[in-house]
Amino acid sequence: MTSFLLAATLLFAPADADIAYDTASELVKKHTPRDSGTLSSRRAADFIHDRLKASGAKAELDFFKADTPAGERYFVNVESAFVSNTNNEWIVFVSHFDTKRGVSCPGANDGASTTGLLIALAGKLVKQNPEKTNVLLLWTDGEECFNDYAENDGLWGSRHAAKKLKDSGVKVRAVVCFDMLGDKDLKITIPENSHQGFRDGILKIAKRKNLGDKIVAVDDIVIDDHVPFLEAGFKAVDLIDFDYGSRPGLNDYWHTSKDTIDKISRESLLLAGEIATWLINGLDR
Repeated sequence: MTSFLLAATLLFAPADADIAYDTASELVKKHTPRDSGTLSSRRAADFIHDRLKASGAKAELDFFKADTPAGERYFVNVESAFVSNTNNEWIVFVSHFDTKRGVSCPGANDGASTTGLLIALAGKLVKQNPEKTNVLLLWTDGEECFNDYAENDGLWGSRHAAKKLKDSGVKVRAVVCFDMLGDKDLKITIPENSHQGFRDGILKIAKRKNLGDKIVAVDDIVIDDHVPFLEAGFKAVDLIDFDYGSRPGLNDYWHTSKDTIDKISRESLLLAGEIATWLINGLDR
């Protein structure tokens, strides 16, 4: 029984956080900028795809087109699915990889950090796939808007993915959006416009893990990749650290040239990875 329990428990270790950090660093170095709907974005998607394949994970590029304020543009999401049984429920983890257009922003925290995190998580799942839960890892293109978030501006990748998932008819237990979780001074917030029951469940886990000061609920309404999934009827939450700057409340690193790899840490990515595996383990039981 002991060996079974050990085998069934997915653990995110410091070595996995190293993979997440190194992958984020390489993405920033090789693919900045990676503005959505551009050739640079396509090359970034290829980078993610190649890293997944190298880890032994299955990976697919999902090409689609959508209306934007600049006319019709082509986008590409990346998907990696881990199927234990087609009848089992799914948990979906989402991170965008694109950068904010019109600004000189490497997007080390805002996009690259959680992109690397999910690639590291894929490596874990290759070696140890849950028995009772299916896992979909999704890297979205086009989270960042051109001007202001609207029906045809921003969240293109998550809108496309949410519709595709709904149309498929598969049973989805939860959708988790990870964004800006590499910040060295990490404080994870779950905004008001998240599924309330799922949000409460995560907060209870955090309290049991003595992390009540690291993961908190806030009254803010945040427009992020979880929103299209909520609108499609899925139980979706957003985990984000939106206080990203040289001092609390300033937020002067966000969408600027200061969003560089030296602002993120392995320790923060370790915590985010642990949260992902807690959720997978919880649903698997």
